[in-house]
Amino acid sequence: MARANGKGKMRTGSAGEPLIDYYRAIVFPNRVREQRQRKGFAKLLRLSAKIPEIPYIRLSKIERGEVVARADELRRVAAALDIAPADLLLDIDSPDFDIAAWAEPFSDGAEVDLTEERFAVLLGAAVRARRTLDPALTIAAIERDYGLPPVNLSRVENAQKHFGRWNAAVQHALLALLGVGDEAELRAEVDRRHAAGQLESFLTGIANPEARQARTRERVTELTAALNEEAPAPTLLAPASAPVSVLPTAGGMGSVRLLPVYGTPLPKGLIAHQPTGEQVEAPHVAGPRAFGLKVCRATLGGGLPAQATVVADPDRPPVPGGLAALREGEDWRLLSVASSRDGRMIGYSVNPDLEIALDDCDPAALAAIISAVFL
Repeated sequence: MARANGKGKMRTGSAGEPLIDYYRAIVFPNRVREQRQRKGFAKLLRLSAKIPEIPYIRLSKIERGEVVARADELRRVAAALDIAPADLLLDIDSPDFDIAAWAEPFSDGAEVDLTEERFAVLLGAAVRARRTLDPALTIAAIERDYGLPPVNLSRVENAQKHFGRWNAAVQHALLALLGVGDEAELRAEVDRRHAAGQLESFLTGIANPEARQARTRERVTELTAALNEEAPAPTLLAPASAPVSVLPTAGGMGSVRLLPVYGTPLPKGLIAHQPTGEQVEAPHVAGPRAFGLKVCRATLGGGLPAQATVVADPDRPPVPGGLAALREGEDWRLLSVASSRDGRMIGYSVNPDLEIALDDCDPAALAAIISAVFL
């Protein structure tokens, strides 16, 4: 039987088994739930109604520690609770902090499946080993040759899901990547590599409580610094050499704001962040960093044709039922946004056929699509 101490270290009982951190999905323990209840908000939904800028699903993920909040999000939550933003942060090194006790209110009560937890960790190590030991097997090559998107590759390598919870496309990609024909062969092959000592050096980066704690400390330190800034300056996604134009309207009443348009087609449905020399009118809700993006290809189907131009706003998070632009390296990918049955926000592409867990993406790499122009 697994045992846990206050820092979340757990091992299975058999000698030689890998260390398993059952709290590896918690990247941002915080005081949101504590402060919410202290201020009289028994349900998160009531608090969410006071913060329309943050979708309920994302607010839930923040409270559960499954995503790291941005400084502006903490400011909005704190304003709704009438407290200082720093009061939402906690010190994981405090003697009073016990991650098991912190996580308990978010537990669904299901018994931990030790077999699947173990296999998820070993599979992540096997994939890391496969990629690390083959210099030609880059992240881009894995997406191109095996159809495994970078976001899902990262989640597999960090053991974020049991194998059976992945969709068929990801499962088939993993079988091909590790050179086996079915799930039974995959499990046998992963166990063989583990028994041969081939995965040892890759395990500590997956299920290591100390590594998790170090990442949490780093993120909290960054957030603390950002919250201490009076007016944090966002990183511009558009080059400073591409100014926004403002034109007077007819009769001199008001003005029209024109945004620079980027976008040239790339393989695999990506859009290069290249200036086109074109401009598009900004909707009145557009934030200061909004920009135009050429669709280039009908990656979301006929409803958004290739000749269309969308307006992306990095200052607005995507919401289910809308569209989003995801930054992948220096390029962009357009996605339609929906909620899964378990409340996760998923981005979909039709061509290529992709499913990306947006809650696991860096919020700074996401921009909501707020309008489209069909030419």
